[in-house]
Amino acid sequence: MSLPLPRDKHDTRNAQALIALSWEQIRPAMPQILEWVQDANWPVAGVLLPYLAGIGPRLAPYVKAVLAGNDEQWKYFVLHGIVRHSRELAFELDGELQRFAHAPTGGELEEGVAEVAREILRDSAADTA
Repeated sequence: MSLPLPRDKHDTRNAQALIALSWEQIRPAMPQILEWVQDANWPVAGVLLPYLAGIGPRLAPYVKAVLAGNDEQWKYFVLHGIVRHSRELAFELDGELQRFAHAPTGGELEEGVAEVAREILRDSAADTA
């Protein structure tokens, strides 16, 4: 089955079609789907981010791949737009969040990755208190 991946950052029609599919259908394309949230200002990201946040911990291996990369802005958008909205996903990414919060690179600090990681950790701690 061919997935309706967005053709460009304005292709919200394909993004809407994509989020109507099941996890099992979209899972193989998750690396490509996450590429469409590299900038939260893109119209397709506005469709995809809430959907991805709802997937929860099953998304962890794919998000870890983004967080291990060198695109600090993408890390920020994934943390802010997805991880922040899923306590279970945040729990799965605790090691990465701890590293960003306590030992960020200069670029991660500059792009707000460290700050959003600290917010997620603080919110998670408040939820469990």
